Parts: sequence; structure tokens; C-alpha cells
Amino acid sequence: MDETYVGGKPRNMSSAKRKELAGTGRGPVRTPEVVGAKDRATNQVAAKVVKATDKENLQDFVEDHAADGATVYTDEAKAYEMLPFNHDGVESFWATVRRAYEGRFHKISPKHLNRCVQQFAGKHNSRDSGTLAQVTALVAGLAEKRLMYCDLIADNGLPSGARC
Repeated sequence: MDETYVGGKPRNMSSAKRKELAGTGRGPVRTPEVVGAKDRATNQVAAKVVKATDKENLQDFVEDHAADGATVYTDEAKAYEMLPFNHDGVESFWATVRRAYEGRFHKISPKHLNRCVQQFAGKHNSRDSGTLAQVTALVAGLAEKRLMYCDLIADNGLPSGARC
């Protein structure tokens, strides 16, 4: 179980913007927060975008994705204290997401971040399957799901006016 922040780096912001955001919270400020869990027995990942990485959101995610009596491996964040599970250290799934963000995507808007996180979780979960099994699962997952172009380019409320 771990959480991460996905977004731009402060060094790429103007100095005025960095000063405005300085000291306003844990982790990179105003970057989307993502939480995920990996089942060590099945090697499957569940991940999603959350509004905040506070105790309530993180513990709800753990309770939704951990079986009764499971050992939950996390970092030392206070939000994980008092979990009704055995508790130990953590492994990271986020390196793949970060490498893709920095190397391929360069920018993922908050509007589409959850889709990207689900894509990476799906890729992680099917990495040991053969090509035919991966394509079959992909096609089955596309049923009844369409991302219309007008939805893709619709305003996402970012102050930069970015379209996607």
C-alpha cells in the first residue's frame, strides 16, 4: 500500500508561484494524489486517484482492498496508524508511473489521471499473460466504454486553460 503525487515539479514553476505555494502541505502542492495497493500473493495492483491522502481516504482504500486478517505493508505515514490489519513496510508500484510521466507523457491532467493510473495498473496486472490473453482482455474491457472527442477536449477547470 502506498500513495504518490503525480504532477509537475516545483522547479518548473515560476518563482512567484513557488512562493505562493510554499509551506502549504505535505508533498508537492496542488498535484493530484494517487493511492494504490499490490496483493503480494496474486501480484495484482489496485489504484485510484483520491482527493487527499488523509487518514480517512487511505484507511477506506485499505479496507476496500485488503482481506480480513491480511498483513498490510505501508510506509510510516500517520494516516496508516490504527489500521485493523497486521502492519509492516512497503514496496513501490509508483516507479513505473513516474517513469512514464517523466519520459513519455510529460503532463497528465487531473481530468485524465485516473484513466492513466488504471491503465498502468492493468498493464502491471497482465504483464505475465501472453499477447493473445492481453489483447482478449483489452477488447473485453472496451465493451460499452467510449471516450467521446468532445469529452476529451472539454474544459477541465485548470487555471492554465489546458484542454486535456
